[in-house]
Amino acid sequence: MSPQIAMYLMNVAEFALWAVLGFLFWKRRLHSLFPAMGGYLALRVVSAPVLLFLNIGQSRHWLNGHFLDIYFIAYYAVYVASAVYLYFICMEVFRSALSAFSGLMRLGTIVFRWAALASFMVGISTISFAHWGAPVIAEIAYRLMRSVSVLELCLLGFLCLSMNALRLPVRSMAFGIALGLGLMAASDFIFASLASRYTTDTSPVQFVCESIILFSLGMWVVWCALPEPARKPVVMPASSTIYRWNEIASALGHTGTKVAVHPASGFFLSDVEKVVEDVLARNLKDRESET
Repeated sequence: MSPQIAMYLMNVAEFALWAVLGFLFWKRRLHSLFPAMGGYLALRVVSAPVLLFLNIGQSRHWLNGHFLDIYFIAYYAVYVASAVYLYFICMEVFRSALSAFSGLMRLGTIVFRWAALASFMVGISTISFAHWGAPVIAEIAYRLMRSVSVLELCLLGFLCLSMNALRLPVRSMAFGIALGLGLMAASDFIFASLASRYTTDTSPVQFVCESIILFSLGMWVVWCALPEPARKPVVMPASSTIYRWNEIASALGHTGTKVAVHPASGFFLSDVEKVVEDVLARNLKDRESET
């Protein structure tokens, strides 16, 4: 089998997995819990055949080459829309994972937004806008997707480190989405780092990245097909660190919040008070003896 045919079959399998995933996702009504994920799946299912048709048209020079401009606009429009959807998917997964901690969820959402904005500004600041054109548009789209990919990897790392504290099962849909996004983000970084060495569509790095995408989609299909286990209730002592953080985060930003400040009762202050009392008592006795 030639590399071209193998890559074509992998692309067909990818589209089929996107379609199956979208069907299962909507059948189980998961779009009500993760609306951004539902929109992202709809975008991928609808845009794949359209982009394939435009790609074939520009390769065969239909309409005197106008398919090239149409394909360029459609491809990067879908690319930017995918990056925006992925950002909101990360927000949905983050909120779902912290649903038991309303204070941390609210504070973490604010931090998450600022981190995304900072990542995007750092990426855009390195682009040269001296000559505006198609390369600049493509570079902006790629930097936007790279910023979102960093958020996806950070989100996956956060969930892996805090799953026990959050009582988040491995088979939960939130963790499954984060795991798939993290694998795809790793695939994007692998392709970006090796794309300069392998420029053809049938290069080994292309097959590796496509295999990672197929594995991630297959994993999502399994996550959607199997029933999700019930999440255990979060039970913790009032003295636990995460409970105090949640209470502090809940109090932040609310007007009228009153905080009672109690004087310290450490052993050091108690000893000082005793010493002062002893000195005053001795001075009083000395004065009484003199009189």
